[in-house]
Amino acid sequence: MSPGKQASERKAAAPMAAGARLEAMRRRVRLSRLAVWTVIAAGPIALGVAITSTPTTVEAATPSKPTAAVRTTAQAADPAGYAQLFVHAWLRSSADDASSAQARLAQSMAPDVALPDPAADAQSTPASVTAVRSAQRADGAWSVTVAAQYADGAVRYYAVPVAADRAGASFAVTGAPSVVAGPARAEMPKSSYGVGVPEGDLSAAVGEFLAAYLTGAGEVDRYLAPGVSLSPVSPAPYKAVTVQQVSAVEEAAAAEQVPADGTKVRVLAQVEARDTGGRWPLAYEIALTARSGRWEVSALESGTALDGGAR
Repeated sequence: MSPGKQASERKAAAPMAAGARLEAMRRRVRLSRLAVWTVIAAGPIALGVAITSTPTTVEAATPSKPTAAVRTTAQAADPAGYAQLFVHAWLRSSADDASSAQARLAQSMAPDVALPDPAADAQSTPASVTAVRSAQRADGAWSVTVAAQYADGAVRYYAVPVAADRAGASFAVTGAPSVVAGPARAEMPKSSYGVGVPEGDLSAAVGEFLAAYLTGAGEVDRYLAPGVSLSPVSPAPYKAVTVQQVSAVEEAAAAEQVPADGTKVRVLAQVEARDTGGRWPLAYEIALTARSGRWEVSALESGTALDGGAR
């Protein structure tokens, strides 16, 4: 058969095939309508069966909008510990022994920093090295102040330049340490504990609670307000605890008698603790609540509150 004739037959067959498909679709529609009307006449149950069995058109779900990416600001990694470790190794190394463990560690952390060359009769190596201040100079550039304390009580401060990535995955000491002055002593703010507490129910409650808390003399729970849970220090570190002074924020703490139920006070207890090693001055912030004619501990605070604010 010639190519032209084949092409003509294909052109003629295309409309015929389309018409056949269209006619088949029409027959299915007519049959579906007939089936529905038939089951309607048959009753509700048949209608339900027909609806569930009749082909349905599934509408494509509209693509949801992509969720906005959550942007978080990475916190700059503080390289204080890295600088502390470097100064510890650097002060214990010597240019005369570059193969020592401390020298190798210092050089691995700061390849461009020369090792010290201490004299034979130089001051001994520091007893402790502690990072006391970190300041970020620019993006990824830090200055860390490190204190080296010696056995004779002397302290020398070093400022160490450190580069750090934001993830805290890599650090490098970028230059030799600088000997600098130590941090200045801050002005002491006025304490909020300005009310003197005389000897009486409140100071006795504080003393008995701290004795149970620090020496194991009695149960701590008996001094706690309802709903408060506090475990004593274990093992008990001291043999005896003596209250030296109690001061409070609220005037109600100075009352001779226990005030009305629900009255809350915050006190600072200065105590002397004793063990086999000596006497130790300690201080505790304690919140107490009055209930049934006695003071009960509602919280053991840490640090010293100086602003008098609510806790």
